[in-house]
Amino acid sequence: MRFYFRKEGILFYGLSFAFFVIFLFLNYFFAFLFFILTLFFLYFFRDPEREIPKEGVVSPADGRVIKVEEKERELKVSIFMSPFNVHINRAPISGKITKIEYKKGKKYPADSEKSSDLNESNTFYIENEKYNLRVKQIAGILARRIVSFKKEGDTVQKGERIGLIKFGSRVEVFLSGSFNLLISKGDKVYAGYTIIAKEKET
Repeated sequence: MRFYFRKEGILFYGLSFAFFVIFLFLNYFFAFLFFILTLFFLYFFRDPEREIPKEGVVSPADGRVIKVEEKERELKVSIFMSPFNVHINRAPISGKITKIEYKKGKKYPADSEKSSDLNESNTFYIENEKYNLRVKQIAGILARRIVSFKKEGDTVQKGERIGLIKFGSRVEVFLSGSFNLLISKGDKVYAGYTIIAKEKET
């Protein structure tokens, strides 16, 4: 699998590596700690290539499904991303980003229900001829920043990178219409790769 390290992490792994070099001449114990920290930051900001399936709606995030809910013909899937998951978010479908809605908020743990409504969030509205959905990036207690790679009016391809959240977070996808859900609570999913739902055949 090919992957590379995101430029958004340069400040983190760059500084930790610089301190590692400095402490090599001062204190081996602290040098070792900064070396481990550098490896962690490199691991966190990894960005693997994914083979995007042609059919269905794919997961927008890596992580564990912590909630599946259906209300008024809208399906909501909540995915918890630990600090050890890939934190790149991807478009679940191909389409046009009709709206991006940013909201300031609290810092509740990303796996709590409070985080869905009260935490800092950034929501993409994506539409095409078949689907109408939202992808909501939610900052957690450790998350320092939500990053968006796209702007309103952009056209995206399914599996295309649309953003990231730095350190522990939650991503939710809202699907409108009639779907067959292919995942359930507790499942592990991978951004741009795991098919989470397919449109019901008429």
